[in-house]
Amino acid sequence: MVATALAMLGAAPAEARTGQLLDVCIMRATPGLSVPALFRTPSRFDCITPQSAYGSGDFWVLSQALPTNLTHIPDLRALTASVWQDRVTLFVLYADGAIRRTGFTSRTSGRHLMIGATLSLTLPPHVAPPVRLLWHVEGSANLRGVVLGPTLATAAEAAESEIILSALYASFGGMAIALIVYNLALWGALRQSFQPVYCLLVLCLLGYAFSSSAALGQLVPSLDNNVRLKLNVCLLAICAGMVLVFARAFFERAVFDGWPRPASNVALATLATSGIAFAILAPWQIYWLDRLLTLSYIPLIALVPPVLYRAWRVRSSYLWMFTLAWGAPIVFASLRIAGALGLMSWSFWIDNSTMISMMLEALLSSLAIAYRIRLLSVERDDAREQEIAARLLADTEPLTGLLNRRAFLDRAIGRSGDQMLLIADVDHFKHVNDTIGHDGGDEVLRVVARVLRNAVPPDALVARIGGEEFAILIDATTPVLPDTILERLRSQRMPFDMAITASIGCCTGPLQRESDWKALYRSADRALFAAKGAGRDRSRDAGILPIAA
Repeated sequence: MVATALAMLGAAPAEARTGQLLDVCIMRATPGLSVPALFRTPSRFDCITPQSAYGSGDFWVLSQALPTNLTHIPDLRALTASVWQDRVTLFVLYADGAIRRTGFTSRTSGRHLMIGATLSLTLPPHVAPPVRLLWHVEGSANLRGVVLGPTLATAAEAAESEIILSALYASFGGMAIALIVYNLALWGALRQSFQPVYCLLVLCLLGYAFSSSAALGQLVPSLDNNVRLKLNVCLLAICAGMVLVFARAFFERAVFDGWPRPASNVALATLATSGIAFAILAPWQIYWLDRLLTLSYIPLIALVPPVLYRAWRVRSSYLWMFTLAWGAPIVFASLRIAGALGLMSWSFWIDNSTMISMMLEALLSSLAIAYRIRLLSVERDDAREQEIAARLLADTEPLTGLLNRRAFLDRAIGRSGDQMLLIADVDHFKHVNDTIGHDGGDEVLRVVARVLRNAVPPDALVARIGGEEFAILIDATTPVLPDTILERLRSQRMPFDMAITASIGCCTGPLQRESDWKALYRSADRALFAAKGAGRDRSRDAGILPIAA
């Protein structure tokens, strides 16, 4: 990323647009100057001082002598970057001494705009080749320069440049639309708060690309170019603010808890205020409005390191995704701020770096969002497993793992057809506790529960409904003999090799309502009491209850 930034920083404007880059010299316009005299006295122009040092106003800008390898080619174009200016008149000096002129105003510049926010002026045709160009620029804000990136190109070279840049912006537009549709579709299923915010951010970037690329100016040629530049400023400020809003929605809440949240609010308010001021007041005091707007981006950039550090401290799952996807836009935004403050010279690539970096962001965000969806899927699966585990814990008795009384009744009452209820009670359990202790008694209950569960069909309900009392509910069409269960208990090895027996009372009948349960339980309990009275370690059957009228 850093290598890419340095490469863009060092790239010459001529590498961005095909054609021959021209060196130019500048002087402030004063009354009484004539075009022929200016062509004759190029020494009057300043070729050393940076153009932006002159401030705003009206200027003359003189090119070097045009390269002879191009001057005999018809239909030459003079290309310059689109900047704030009210009127531009281009004078062309030809080899025979003739001077021709062409130009535009900010209101008519739409007819000369090319994709990439480049203004193209066709040199007036003449029998002699052109030898030098002279621009008269009126109402220049001169924030970055008066005439930026002046290039002499043929019609074919200009068309090639526009095709390349159109492909670049169209690629971003396609990816942006795809990301919006993709995230809106996912938002319908996942309902993550960051997704609609991200869609708004990408939509804003799409609007900025449409305006800053000059596609808007081409679509609406009557649009004042200075108004379009104002729109660029506003959209870029909104995009920068939306990035911060997106970060707050994307990261876990703990990342912005404390001072980062109010600090981000101040940064957003500062950016909004300066953006609105520029949109309303420019061109009045445009230099200071531009400086104020540029400086208002610095708090946003300054928030990045502490936010990433806090994300690392709270072990955010999304730190590497955000860093990977947004590293390039943040680096190039810093370079654009440096360029706006005059800390580095103008570069076509840096001026268009927002779209280039956002194309990288769009590609990497697709991977990051896919990874986040995977995390959400894992979190959802974990939550579902925890919910199932919690439900099981709520329905089961912790000592034996069998159903508790509430869960048993919830599942038992309402079963269709006759049901067979068996009530089993461990014999002399108090003696067991007194002999091997309560821990040993608990282990006995676990073994008894396991025997009961294994002795009945899988669809049978088995529950511990009292201290040493168990309930078994089986469909009457597939009954299990109580004596078979008792035999399994007798043959099961128990803790400390104790001989453990149980008594069982059973009854068969309908179980549609709670009243059916009470009747069935009373009958089975009486049968259990009879088994106890008959000497224990046996079963008794209360028979079949009649269906209640």
